[in-house]
Amino acid sequence: MRLAGRTAALLTVFAALFPSSPVPASAAQPSAFRHTEISFTSASKTMHGSLVVPPGEGAPRPGMVLVHGSGEGKREELRKQAEAFAAQGVVSLIYDKDTTNYSLMQRDFSGLADDAVAALDYLRGRPEVDPARTGLWGFSEGGWVAPLAATRAEHAAFLVVVGANGVSPSEAQAWSYRQWMRKQGVSSESVLDLASVTATRVAAEAGLFPEADFDPRPALEELRIPVLAIWGAQDRQSPPRDAAALFAATQADNPAFTMRTFPQAHHALVHTTDGFDRLEGFVPEFPELVGSWVKDITGGAPAVASGPLPAQDEPAAEVTPLAWYESLWVQGFALLALVVAFAAYPLTALFRVVRGRPRNGVAPAHWASLTGLLTVIGSMSFVMLIFTGGGEEVGPVLWGRPVFWLATQVLALGTLVLAGAAAVQWWRADEVREGRKILALPLGGALLMIPWGLYWGVLLP
Repeated sequence: MRLAGRTAALLTVFAALFPSSPVPASAAQPSAFRHTEISFTSASKTMHGSLVVPPGEGAPRPGMVLVHGSGEGKREELRKQAEAFAAQGVVSLIYDKDTTNYSLMQRDFSGLADDAVAALDYLRGRPEVDPARTGLWGFSEGGWVAPLAATRAEHAAFLVVVGANGVSPSEAQAWSYRQWMRKQGVSSESVLDLASVTATRVAAEAGLFPEADFDPRPALEELRIPVLAIWGAQDRQSPPRDAAALFAATQADNPAFTMRTFPQAHHALVHTTDGFDRLEGFVPEFPELVGSWVKDITGGAPAVASGPLPAQDEPAAEVTPLAWYESLWVQGFALLALVVAFAAYPLTALFRVVRGRPRNGVAPAHWASLTGLLTVIGSMSFVMLIFTGGGEEVGPVLWGRPVFWLATQVLALGTLVLAGAAAVQWWRADEVREGRKILALPLGGALLMIPWGLYWGVLLP
């Protein structure tokens, strides 16, 4: 279970909206910032991180804890953001995520939120920071974690989220699969549904999406602090309009809520041409927006009006629980039954040859067994290809379908045709009727493949 823009016109708009004349991000070089190694305690464990402090001396400044997106979460992943915000006069704390209970199949947003609260408590005690002007910043997965942390922190002054999600992790991932597969030319709804509906629901049930059903709404409804929410309109990792709509609804009574969308920005607020590539550098005005908003809102200035909701081609679909016939036990049994049914017939024939006995069987049944096995292997391999690659690489596409999947579909149809031919030949040829018991296996496998193939989409147009 892993989300801001640029145009010349926005430069003028944001300059008018935020008249505090923030220092351009390029005004201070990284060497001008003070990087201080720090450590703090969270739930009896020691966390390690760094403070990135703006150049110069003076009164304590606003402070901000940066909460990671998904992944290992080393502090270096957020150092550029911290330096960009330091150039705007905000002290940033970045830290190494605790990955003790963090993996592809295990994740604890509650524990991560507690770590963010501990980091905030530490930051508020630093002499470089004004404790009354210190808050949280969360990116992507941090858009789930940081709001949760903000509801637990007694003294969080504000919350900034970038590429936050308004849906569950499994629903966000399912939506992203569709975006990436459409980008590669996949237009078949059955293939898109395979990735974003069938496979996602089964994977969520199997625990392959940690925190799969996490609902961001309760934490957002509980927020009582200023909130700045930012999205890239070209986000292809999480649905921006769904998220913006949820934030707008839950913060409707929050007078200090501001929402902004950058038209040509990626999930991470970096330059992009189409939402799928990532170019160097943050989009213009992103660091300035964060810096000026933090200083203004913590300085008593009223929040400015929010911008419109970002556009989105299609909403994220709800990932519903599996019905009994879709359960992992049923799916596992069906998969095992198909493998046994298709493998038994050729293995039996091979065994007879090894024993020196004449091979007894029906030729189409042998071929049906082979194509049936290849269909099962191909179908599951394609599903794993989607999971491991996030849908970002499905190979060549023909007629709106990945060639790999199209070949699997041809094998599936061939299996049914060959099984039908084997049944007819067996019925008409007396000399092969003595093998009817073993022949029942590939024929039974072909019958089972019909509902199985319809469910997984291999038999759908």
